[in-house]
Amino acid sequence: MNVHHTTQIQLLQVSMDKPVCFIDTDSAGKLRVQQSALKILEQIQQLVVVVAVVGLYRTGKSHLMNRLAGKQTGFALGSTIESKTKGIWMWCVSHPTKAGTTLVLLDTEGLGDMDKGDPKHDTNIFSLAVLLSSTLVYNSRGTIDNKAVMELQYITELSECIKVKSSDEDADDSSEFVKFFPSFIWAVRDFTLELKIDGKDVTEDEYLEFALKLKHGTSRSVIEYNFPRECIQRFFPSRKCFTFPFPTAPENMSHLGSLASADISSEFLKVTDHFCKFVFHDSSVKRLKVGHTVTGRVLGHLAKTYVDTISSGAVPCLENAVIAMATIENKAAVKEGLQVYQSEMEKLKDSFPLELKDVFSEHQHLSSTATQAFMKRSFKDTDGKYLKSLEEKIIKLFDEHLCQNEHASKKRCEEILSSLSAPMMVKLKKGFYAKPGGYDLFCKDLEDIVNKYNSQAKKEVKAEEILEEFLKQKSVDSKAILQADKKLTEKEKKIKEEKEKAALLEQEIKAREEKLRQLEEKMEAVRQSNEERMRQMKEKMDEEMRLQREETERAMNRKLREQADLLQKSFKEEADVMRQEMEEFKRQNTESNRAGELVAILENSSRRHEEEVATMMQQRSVQMMAIQQMIVRSEAEINRAREFAAIVENSSRRHEELMAMMMQQYRANMMAVHSSNGCRTM
Repeated sequence: MNVHHTTQIQLLQVSMDKPVCFIDTDSAGKLRVQQSALKILEQIQQLVVVVAVVGLYRTGKSHLMNRLAGKQTGFALGSTIESKTKGIWMWCVSHPTKAGTTLVLLDTEGLGDMDKGDPKHDTNIFSLAVLLSSTLVYNSRGTIDNKAVMELQYITELSECIKVKSSDEDADDSSEFVKFFPSFIWAVRDFTLELKIDGKDVTEDEYLEFALKLKHGTSRSVIEYNFPRECIQRFFPSRKCFTFPFPTAPENMSHLGSLASADISSEFLKVTDHFCKFVFHDSSVKRLKVGHTVTGRVLGHLAKTYVDTISSGAVPCLENAVIAMATIENKAAVKEGLQVYQSEMEKLKDSFPLELKDVFSEHQHLSSTATQAFMKRSFKDTDGKYLKSLEEKIIKLFDEHLCQNEHASKKRCEEILSSLSAPMMVKLKKGFYAKPGGYDLFCKDLEDIVNKYNSQAKKEVKAEEILEEFLKQKSVDSKAILQADKKLTEKEKKIKEEKEKAALLEQEIKAREEKLRQLEEKMEAVRQSNEERMRQMKEKMDEEMRLQREETERAMNRKLREQADLLQKSFKEEADVMRQEMEEFKRQNTESNRAGELVAILENSSRRHEEEVATMMQQRSVQMMAIQQMIVRSEAEINRAREFAAIVENSSRRHEELMAMMMQQYRANMMAVHSSNGCRTM
């Protein structure tokens, strides 16, 4: 019987027809996450590519984001000197080129708005855009000159606004930003210059790198000039630049969102199309610090964690955020895995009673599927705490379903016996067996019932146990009929009584042996489930270690490119600093304790499995001892019955010999009498 069901977890996709407010400020001026936006993200189980745009207010950020959404309008476009977008707005759409992925667009409040009271507000908005995105678009206007670079002061403040590790609050760990910061695109709007340097044509990217070029020297002015450029180079080694011409005539700028394509510059449309294609193709899925990919649901949790931390006056910490996400996701992973197991096992109940091998087979299949669901969602379950919780809950449900299957089997076996024994019950009520030879008739009918029952219930879990109970009940009637049977002598009754006891004991042994066999089957099912769980666990840990290695290698490659560039430009001191950072990356990668964590988890899981097996082995030993004791009792009963039968047989033989002697004596006496009478007659 094939009882396996195909279990699939649908990855929900949400596509919005317009953006919604994601993060804004409350009446006290503190940042908050809108619950309506969190509910939307909670429904998105797909991986997300997150593109955030930042920049000075009134630089046309919202128009670019509308284009990425494939719409002419959506994010509000301002036409005055005031910033139109407040806080951070969100628009979730299906990714146009990456199947099974959601594109999340974040349009941020314009930086430098004169109406803001909190000087830290812009820095917080910029920090959130960096923390939440996988691609950060910085939108500016005009050219990338020193003024434009200096306006990007928020990058220089990131080391004070974001922490990687919670262990040392005062330590500068900004060298690790490269591991998880988004890729960086500088979009220059209303660009009117020729892309030439020293009279030579250059690409947009070369133009950006020229603008970020460092100066030699140690004067204060040189340090101030270099600092923002160094931060951009260190934090965002993956950089891209796009230069957009004016989109339309100045008088049409106030209603850019409603203009037809014919009224927009063809060159602007060409660059915009190139920009969108690059973002779609090159923007990666959002990842956490440990390399774990992010779904819409996790993005919502991240935003809530970061915003609550900033609102409390603390500095957002990547390590703490990962721990918080791990707790939330691992709890949800246990719930999800358990739901997979429980929902399918509930369907199986409709087929109860089943043979144990079918229940065990389905348990192993669903346990494996549940573990897969857990592994897919969980991360950083370093001590195996949550996997153990899932394992314990599944075992509990498994035992409950075994009991329910046994109950259904018991009910069916009782129904079979009730149906088969109905004619016998009628005969008992009528006193059919209360006559000479009635006991043999009763035994014959009982034997027929047992044979038919064994044929109909041979695959039932409780077949032997219910038969044992039935025979014990019928032994009461059997004894009464035996004692009332006048055809049998007392000695014959005693022999039959002893034989019946031995038969009952033999059935009890069969029932115990069947329980033992079922226990051994369960032990084997648990062993196989544990092996499968450990296999999946190892795969999960291997995958996490692979992601960690890739994360470090990406950071190393970026640092190597930056170092080579610095050496080429004769910035030896900065290159040495970068070399030290790379050495630290290597050391962290070498000292990674994930392999040790894997060993610890596997050992814990193996130990739990051994404890389970030891418990079941103890149960098995108890049952084996009980069976052995029964066998001894059975053999004793049978021996007593045989001895009694032998005594009776010997007694019967002696009785027959005595009777033969008496008959012989009687004949001799009779012959003597006849002889005496014949003599008197003569």
